[in-house]
Amino acid sequence: VQLVESGGGLVQAGGSLTLSCAASGRTFSTHAMGWFRQAPGKEREFVAAISYSGNSTYYSESVKGRFTISRDNAKNTVYLQMNSLKPDDTADYFCAAAKGHFIIVVTSGYDRWGQGTRVTVSS
Repeated sequence: VQLVESGGGLVQAGGSLTLSCAASGRTFSTHAMGWFRQAPGKEREFVAAISYSGNSTYYSESVKGRFTISRDNAKNTVYLQMNSLKPDDTADYFCAAAKGHFIIVVTSGYDRWGQGTRVTVSS
């Protein structure tokens, strides 16, 4: 599967952005999907994940209540709605396709990655 993220950019603290990840090349609807982020000089960290059906979601504590992950299996697309953005949210954001159906929070559970989209939140 190929994954292409879009929607990153520069936003002021308190603002919102919606990231999209378009998938092609594999049966999208049978795999859980996740979003990760990597800030400069830091390791890649889990942000959010959604099950293959979209019925289950899971978030890191740092974004819970501010970010929402969703998917449209008819469009082979997963989204990350980000509200109340903070400067600490500044990072490259990556979508990833899990090896299986269900939510997993570790990078080893994903075998396809997008190229990333940069989000910069100014204070």
